Amino acid sequence: MSTSPADPHLPAIHLRPPRNWINDPNGLVFHDGHYHVFFQYNPHGPRHSNVHWGHFRSPDLINWEPLPVALTPTPGGNDADGCFSGNAVSVEDRMIAFYSAHRNDRWWQPVTTAESNDNGRTWAKRPDLLIAEPPTGTTMYRDPYVWQQDERWRMLVGSALDDGRAAALLYESDDLETWAYLGPFHTSDAAPGTEPVGWECPQYATFGDRSILIVSDWTPQNGPSHTTVHTGCEQNGRFTPAASPVPLDHGPDIYAPALLKAPGEDRWLLWGWAWEARDDNWAHEAGWAGVLTLPREMTVTTDGTVIQRPARELLALRGARALHRTGHVTRTEPAELGQVSRTFDLTAALIPDPTGTSGLRLVTSADGSEYLDISLNPASGQLIVDRANASLDQRARKGSYTAPCPTATRPGTPVELRVIVDRSIAEVYLSDGQVLTLRFYPLADGPWRLQARTTGTGRGDFAIEVWDLATGGVHQESVLAGRARNPALVRP
Repeated sequence: MSTSPADPHLPAIHLRPPRNWINDPNGLVFHDGHYHVFFQYNPHGPRHSNVHWGHFRSPDLINWEPLPVALTPTPGGNDADGCFSGNAVSVEDRMIAFYSAHRNDRWWQPVTTAESNDNGRTWAKRPDLLIAEPPTGTTMYRDPYVWQQDERWRMLVGSALDDGRAAALLYESDDLETWAYLGPFHTSDAAPGTEPVGWECPQYATFGDRSILIVSDWTPQNGPSHTTVHTGCEQNGRFTPAASPVPLDHGPDIYAPALLKAPGEDRWLLWGWAWEARDDNWAHEAGWAGVLTLPREMTVTTDGTVIQRPARELLALRGARALHRTGHVTRTEPAELGQVSRTFDLTAALIPDPTGTSGLRLVTSADGSEYLDISLNPASGQLIVDRANASLDQRARKGSYTAPCPTATRPGTPVELRVIVDRSIAEVYLSDGQVLTLRFYPLADGPWRLQARTTGTGRGDFAIEVWDLATGGVHQESVLAGRARNPALVRP
C-alpha cells in the first residue's frame, strides 16, 4: 500500500479509498436498504487517468462498506478511455448506472448504461450506446443525470453550445431505453466578449413548487472552475430562474456535487468532490488525491434561499466532548480554549467584536506559527477562512476565502457556526445555510489547539463545544480493482 494509515492528511471520516485518485461522486442511489455512493476512481495511481467507478455502500450514512469496482473501461470499447461521470437509479430489483463513455478520439462523451441485479456487486454493460450522438450545435456533451417525475423518466446532460453558452440539455423517456430530446432545459446568459463556458454534472431537485438546478462551470482554457446553484421552477420543459445564480459553496476546493433523494421522506442529500490544494508532486508522493465531502442536507426556504447543513446522521459520529468553553476575548491576549484532535466537530456561537475581525484560530504547531483562521468581519458582513499560514510546506495553496454573513453586522447578535475538520479538510457551515469547504495541510507535530482572538479594540464573546469524532465507521480497505464482474467483496 503506497499510503500508510499514519498519513496525517488522509481523512478519517470522509469517503475515499486509502490510496490513488478520486474525483466526482457518481451514481448516488438508495437501493435495497443501502445508500450507494460511486465515484470517479483510478485504481492504479494518484492522477486523473484510467477512470473507473469506485463504490461504497452504507445502511446509515455512518458505516461504509467498500464494494468491488463497479465500472471498468473496456479495451477497444465505447468507454475505452474512461467510465466518466453520471448517476444511477433503482428500479425494482435492479440498479441502472448512466454514465459518460469516454474515448480520446471523440470530443463528446455519449451516454451509456450498465446494470446490476445483485445489489451492486457485479455490473453488465449494455452492448451499444444509449445516446450515441450529441444534438447539433453543441461543443461539449457529458454527465447524464436521470430522475423520475410524474411517471416519466427525465435526463439532463451537461453541455456547451456553439454560441459560447453553457447548457443543461433535457431528454424524456417512458422506459429508460428510448429517449426523446426536448432541447435546452436551461442555459447560461450570452455575454459578448466572454470566454466560452460549459456546464458539467447538472443536478436537479424539487422542493414543493420550487426547484434547484446545480451546475459545475467548466472552461476550455482552465477546465473545472466552480459550482453554482440556480433556484426557480420548471415551465413547459424549461427551467425559469427566480433569481441570479449563487455559489453552492464559497470555498475554493469543491466541485461536481451530486444529489440523492433520501428514502421515505422529502429530503435531499448532496456529496461533492474536494480536490487537492497542494502541489501535484506532493500528492503523488503521498499516493492519493481527492476526497468526497460529508453528506449534506439540502433545503430551500420560502424566499428561495438554498440551505445546506451536515446530514443529521453525522451526529452519531460524535464521541467524547473534548471542549466546552464560554467567555470573551480582547486584542491584548487571545483566549486559549484547549486541545482538539485532528478529526473533530465544533459548534460555536460568536458575538463578534464590532471594531475588528474576531473568531477562532486552529493552531497546529507548538510555537503558533502554523494555523488556520476562521473569523467574522462585522464591517463587511462576511465569514473569512484564511489558510495563508495553515501549512509550513510551501507546496500547499494559500489564500483567504469569504462567505456572506449578514448576521455579523448586527451588534450583539450571536453568529452560529458548525465546523467539521478531518485532518486535511474543513467544512464550515453558517446557521443561515452558507458553507465554505477548504483543504489545508498542517505539517507541525502539534498538539492541535483552539484559540479565540480579535483584532479590534472591543471584545468578542464566544461559546464553543467540540467533540472528537469516531473514525471507525469508514472502512478504508482497498476498493477492489479489476474487472467490473469481479464478485469478491471486501468486508470490514
